[in-house]
Amino acid sequence: MKKLTIPLILLCILMNSCATIFTGTHDTISFKTTPPGATVSKDGVDLCKTPCTTSIKRSLNDTQIELKSDGYDTKLITLDKEFNVISVINLGNLLGWGVDALSGAVMKYDKKSYDIQLTRNGKTSQIIPGNSTDSLAIARININDSLTKKLAINQR
Repeated sequence: MKKLTIPLILLCILMNSCATIFTGTHDTISFKTTPPGATVSKDGVDLCKTPCTTSIKRSLNDTQIELKSDGYDTKLITLDKEFNVISVINLGNLLGWGVDALSGAVMKYDKKSYDIQLTRNGKTSQIIPGNSTDSLAIARININDSLTKKLAINQR
């Protein structure tokens, strides 16, 4: 029995958290946008400007990436992921499964490259008067010769 105990303990240690050990806890993902120069953010932290490649930590939860560029609508994408088959090497080792789950290594990102088309802002431009009247002119419009109405006209 003593002869079997030491190899069994070594086997448990070696087979512990296989996906974390063999495949790591991050994936390298490439982002490309049309037009280029968009800021890639995850959880409010800017990662890079497109086109770029960055390392993203794996997670059991959905990972959302935000792409922002001036004059364009902000795009929010969820990274595609799949089960990391290397985790199966844990077999019945619950500790190994637990470590792989906590590190996010049980899953891996399926797509390694994203090509995103950004769309121009759909907002119409707004006229916002400044603090001074330098850019504004007052116009009088006579309606029925008895009513006068003042309008601010933007001279831009």
